[in-house]
Amino acid sequence: MTDDLRLLIDAAHASGDIARKHFGASPEVWDKDGNAGPVTEADLEIDTMLRTDLLAARATYGWLSEETEDDAARLSHDRVFIVDPIDGTRAFIAGERHFAHSLAIAEGGRVTTAVVYLPMMDLLFAATETDTATLNGEPITTSSPQGLEGATVLATKPNMRPEHWIGEVPPVKRKFRPSLAYRLCLVAQGRYDAMLTLRDCWEWDIAAGDLIVRQAGGRVTDRHDHPLVFNNPLPKTKGCHAAGVSLHCALQSRIRQQDPQ
Repeated sequence: MTDDLRLLIDAAHASGDIARKHFGASPEVWDKDGNAGPVTEADLEIDTMLRTDLLAARATYGWLSEETEDDAARLSHDRVFIVDPIDGTRAFIAGERHFAHSLAIAEGGRVTTAVVYLPMMDLLFAATETDTATLNGEPITTSSPQGLEGATVLATKPNMRPEHWIGEVPPVKRKFRPSLAYRLCLVAQGRYDAMLTLRDCWEWDIAAGDLIVRQAGGRVTDRHDHPLVFNNPLPKTKGCHAAGVSLHCALQSRIRQQDPQ
């Protein structure tokens, strides 16, 4: 285990300790400006802890987090933490267990170390660029369905509208989980065959999951089939599409390439 991976695993467990303290205890909730969704006192407490502890351990790394005001200084760092303190905040508020802590380190635009932790389910997904992705220490791999028909795809309903597809909507079974990071990990685990979101994605939602899928043998791209690049000046990607290699190709060939409205 690399030092960076151990650092992220310890930080993820510490995040889970804070989340469990607030889970089901009616934490204070605020609405972010610009209709950006809710944030809770748990999100903010975890963000403060992670920023303090991780930057103390790696003073030369930059910082990008959903709950920290962005600072362009991160662009001058070779390595950067990309963090979502709670991915799936609405689920957390509703008392649902499918929320996650998503922690990644990127170097030169590419994620090199990643952890996604679901504390209420005790599921810890992890990967480095040099090792196979794992769930609770055991190797995981993406699925290998024979074709589109019947494949399970994690996506919201709007992604399956006919206007997004060439020809008919693919004959897949649509499923859903609230956390983007967890959706990616479920694909890496092989429990679901693919995940797809055609709308722009914030980097902190998908950075850790990107590496975990890749190291589980899958392929991850934006909606235009370009590999994901992280630590951009505007920290967004043009959607996110992950699956085993053959299914990714089959789905990607059917995606209409105009940007969603």
